[in-house]
Amino acid sequence: MMRALWTAGSGMTSQQLNVDTIANNLANVNTTGYKKESAEFKDLLYVSLFKAQVVDGQGRPVGLQVGHGVRPSAIVKNFTQGSMQPTGNPMDFAIDGEGFFVVRDQNDNLFYTRDGSFKLSIDGEEASMVTSDGHFLQVEGADAELGSEISEITVDDSGVLMVRRNDGTLDEIGIVDLVRFVNPAGLESVGGNLFKPTTASGEPIEAEDPGINGTIMQSYLEASNVQVVEEMVKLITAQRAYEINSKSVQTADEMLQIANNLRR
Repeated sequence: MMRALWTAGSGMTSQQLNVDTIANNLANVNTTGYKKESAEFKDLLYVSLFKAQVVDGQGRPVGLQVGHGVRPSAIVKNFTQGSMQPTGNPMDFAIDGEGFFVVRDQNDNLFYTRDGSFKLSIDGEEASMVTSDGHFLQVEGADAELGSEISEITVDDSGVLMVRRNDGTLDEIGIVDLVRFVNPAGLESVGGNLFKPTTASGEPIEAEDPGINGTIMQSYLEASNVQVVEEMVKLITAQRAYEINSKSVQTADEMLQIANNLRR
């Protein structure tokens, strides 16, 4: 069997993954806090027919090697800052910096997110700040419980969350937890705009001073950092690469057909 068939086949498989990655970026172009992904590839093993070797000025200055194609090596998230979009909603928070919000689910699992579109969850007369999936925002290591009779919610640049009551009094709830990671690209995406740490990302790092991990902008949301034009160019490139690899398979098949017909 011709090596070209397997080599071109690996190229088609890799470009299919590339298109899948680009399609996911385009699908999430309007997802709050989404970070674009890019597929990376590595070439496969080589067969050395002749090795480059020069002894006393004599020998082969270059070798003769034949490759076996390509394989995906990683899909990397790009955590560059997305643009800030004003919403006019005081429950919308955006992070200007490298930080992540900390949220807790009903099973006491902690997750991390850049999506600051929070909602009010009412239990009796008590209100808490949660995500759209009901995960509790964490403030100084505890759920963001706001109490009752709320007329206004404010947060300053340093993350201090405050609530104004119906009687005009102002209560400080605490400082919104913001953490960062040494290697955010190593975070594991679990869906719902949530991440969880891995050994590659390292443990979450809390800032000793407010503002180190980022500042919070109220009534703003961070848009995704996907550039549609850039992704469309990548999509066209991946499509053409897939087409060329399929042409290689077709060419190898035609060559095999010619060889099989020689006996006639």
